[in-house]
Amino acid sequence: MKKNFPAYIRVPLIFFIAFALMEYLIDSGDRPAFIKYPMVSVFLLVFLFILIAIEITLSAVNRVMYQLMSPEEKAKLEYENSLSLTESTWYKDLMLKLTQTQPIEKEGDLLMDHDYDGIKELDNNLPPWWVYLFYICIIFGVIYFVRYEVFGGDDQEMELKKEMAQAKIDVDEYLKTAPDLMDEKTVVLLTDAESLAAGKEIFTTNCAACHRADGGGQIGPNLTDDHWILGGGIKNVFHTITNGGRDGKGMVSWKTNGLKPKEIQKVASYILSLQGSNPKEPKAPEGEIWVDENAPKDATASTKKDSTEVKK
Repeated sequence: MKKNFPAYIRVPLIFFIAFALMEYLIDSGDRPAFIKYPMVSVFLLVFLFILIAIEITLSAVNRVMYQLMSPEEKAKLEYENSLSLTESTWYKDLMLKLTQTQPIEKEGDLLMDHDYDGIKELDNNLPPWWVYLFYICIIFGVIYFVRYEVFGGDDQEMELKKEMAQAKIDVDEYLKTAPDLMDEKTVVLLTDAESLAAGKEIFTTNCAACHRADGGGQIGPNLTDDHWILGGGIKNVFHTITNGGRDGKGMVSWKTNGLKPKEIQKVASYILSLQGSNPKEPKAPEGEIWVDENAPKDATASTKKDSTEVKK
């Protein structure tokens, strides 16, 4: 048979294509699939041995067919092969070591006494490549059994649970520092002048129509006293601005009206900076006096004392 490509080119080429397809189709994140998933490596190894086995089988069949050819057919085949790529000496030596095949002229030395309707049996040894693969399978089976059955290695389900738990930890850590993913649990009060100035600008543009530019209240409640309808403090104010006020009569949700979490943090911080500013003709108090439960006891006592003096 005329060969367009020798086996030592075909086998690596086919293996590389299979390897590339596995890496492309399997989503393994930032690590190669054959490293992250051991079964991928096992599949590729078995696939490589199958390729080698097929090439060895085809090579053996070709040799037998060659021996059965007439001299004219052999001469023609040798001429065709001389015009195409030829197998190198090292490859032929490798195939001989892996197969240990005997020339057809020596079959007489391998014949056994068995005879089944004229069919005789050859006393051939198992091909070394098959023996090597058999031993590798035994070694892999022993390692697999010890790894998962004796030492309790993680199976795929346990690996998934651990990866999901680690992913949750990573997301929580990211949320602590991601401004656009901030919520009322992670928000903190801003006190720097730049942030408060930005918050004032947002307040003037979006909030002054209902609360007045000085925060004294108009349609919306007064924001300068210590009475709060939905709770005070940065976390409650952030939550109220983000999700809106009371159903049917409170303000809208600003997270669906163009404000990002970082912007809501700034405007909430600015609103809290208006506490005690005493605007002209403030709106009457609404809601209840809010006391920060996390504040020091001395500060809480002082707040309660001062609240009797605030008219809201």
